[in-house]
Amino acid sequence: MDNFNEQNQDHLKILQDIAQRVLNERGLYSEFSQDVIEEMEKINFPASIDHNPLIQDLRDLLWASIDNDDSLDLDQLTVAEPLPDGSIRIRVAVADVDALIKRGSAIDQFASHNTTSIYTAAKVFPMLPEKFSTNLTSLNFHEDRLAIVTDMIYDKKGTLKEGKIYRAVVRNQAKLAYNSVAAWLDGKASEPAAIASVPGLAENIRLQKNIAEILEKNRDYRGALNLDTIEARPVFQGNQIVDLQVEQTNCAKKIIENFMICANSVCARYLEDLKIPDIRRVVRKPKKWDRIVEFVKEYNFQLPGSPDSRKLNEFLMKQQQADPLRFPDVSLTIIKLLGSGEYVAQKPGLEAPGHFGLAIKDYTHSTAPNRRYPDLITQRLLKAALENQRSPYSFEELATLAIHMTEQEDIATKAERQVEKSAAALLLKSKIGKQFDALVTGAAQKGTWVRLIDIPVEGKLVRGFSGLKVGNRVQVELISVNVDQGYIDFTRAKSYKK
Repeated sequence: MDNFNEQNQDHLKILQDIAQRVLNERGLYSEFSQDVIEEMEKINFPASIDHNPLIQDLRDLLWASIDNDDSLDLDQLTVAEPLPDGSIRIRVAVADVDALIKRGSAIDQFASHNTTSIYTAAKVFPMLPEKFSTNLTSLNFHEDRLAIVTDMIYDKKGTLKEGKIYRAVVRNQAKLAYNSVAAWLDGKASEPAAIASVPGLAENIRLQKNIAEILEKNRDYRGALNLDTIEARPVFQGNQIVDLQVEQTNCAKKIIENFMICANSVCARYLEDLKIPDIRRVVRKPKKWDRIVEFVKEYNFQLPGSPDSRKLNEFLMKQQQADPLRFPDVSLTIIKLLGSGEYVAQKPGLEAPGHFGLAIKDYTHSTAPNRRYPDLITQRLLKAALENQRSPYSFEELATLAIHMTEQEDIATKAERQVEKSAAALLLKSKIGKQFDALVTGAAQKGTWVRLIDIPVEGKLVRGFSGLKVGNRVQVELISVNVDQGYIDFTRAKSYKK
């Protein structure tokens, strides 16, 4: 009877209810207010494409979106172009969300509270109503949409020669997915039909891959950190959770990652050059560098006494090659010691704190205005600058918003993790009493933690932890779970070295 009840539980509904509760407990909005709904119902068409001479018509370019298989909120399109001197032109088009979502509107006020879309294990809580984020302000396939374009020219070595920003009308020629594009580019699958149906697109995507690889090598040389933690998405069959699937990086994701980093950096410098206060995305030089040095020393690698991202990345790349099984845990430890990213208001002319993890001095968030409120603010700053209008935000307003957005991002991330833990507990609920291979990921006074090797789940080792160190491989037995709280408890079965 217990097995029957277990198999017939609606896991999706359980996790959705938990997600709703977690958001409410943390002060995040889980539902749109009546004011938002009423305002939304009055807007039924995408922004009109007028004859503003500042808006270029770029609909004929080979724009394509590359995103997750199930993504419907399409924030950006990309296209590349070889130039006669061997340089490559990259254009990134970002949805003009501000064209419909005006500052101070009910929808804007809702977005400014949560400040981000929240992606929990069973439900997405969008920052904007899906009528906008997946339709009217999304760069959907074969739809004409207004966009902000970051236009960049790189030489053969990946050095930026020119960067400019302008408004345009664009059309998505192909909606592509990371995994199928990567499989094709890697020679493991045939060309996706969406690419084959657009003449010239296959060559364009290959060109994007080539320049992205050059840009990534330059990032590595600068000291951008190669970190790789385990992120898992629940897999459902009907309303039952049946697995946790680890998100794998691939060459298609790296195309978009590298292009977005470049676009964000160009946008930050554009506003700086115009002496316009803006919002920066910052990861400061780590205050706990001495602890990073001590941690890395355990792996027989010596870091200098002051923060040095190039040397730290050298360690990370060596460690990833030497011990890929444990590398996600090494990455996670480094991330915790580095400290969280934050948003800060930047006054023109003052030295920016920079982004230690990306090894970039000038960096903002600009490429996801359907999903992140900082990007919508940046978009409004850019549009005002392009129109020679006064900035819509004072420095004091930006400073207040930056603190708020940093706090809300942290709260949203913790909410997502809490629901992820509940999903993991729900998956393991029927496996109590079973034994698993595991790695010790944390050993301190507050407890010993282990990560299962075959299932991407972490839990607490409540018995048998004496003498264990981080990195030890152990056999554990699952003894209890608490789905509501996301608790997973193990006891040690037997230990062995491998």
